[in-house]
Amino acid sequence: MYIAMNRFKIVPGRETDFEKIWKKRDSHLSGVAGFKEFHLVRGKKEETYTLYASHSTWNSEADFLNWTKSDAFRRAHKGAGEYSDVYLGHPEFEGFEVVI
Repeated sequence: MYIAMNRFKIVPGRETDFEKIWKKRDSHLSGVAGFKEFHLVRGKKEETYTLYASHSTWNSEADFLNWTKSDAFRRAHKGAGEYSDVYLGHPEFEGFEVVI
């Protein structure tokens, strides 16, 4: 199994906007080979940002990488720059192979 995460630093006071963006967004993950589940999680609120992470689980790293090269991925990320005023910088990707 493989876990793919993106960490997002969100401008203080824009947390509700960020969550609305994700709630109304079509991820285009339904039916993608190897996809298991997705969660958006909220972390600690710091003075200068609030931390969030997208957390998706896949059957394998290969399944995740295939999705990143797919039309479904392009559709899911279309217009992502439209909300740049909500984010502090670019997301930070982390990938994990499940060992236990």
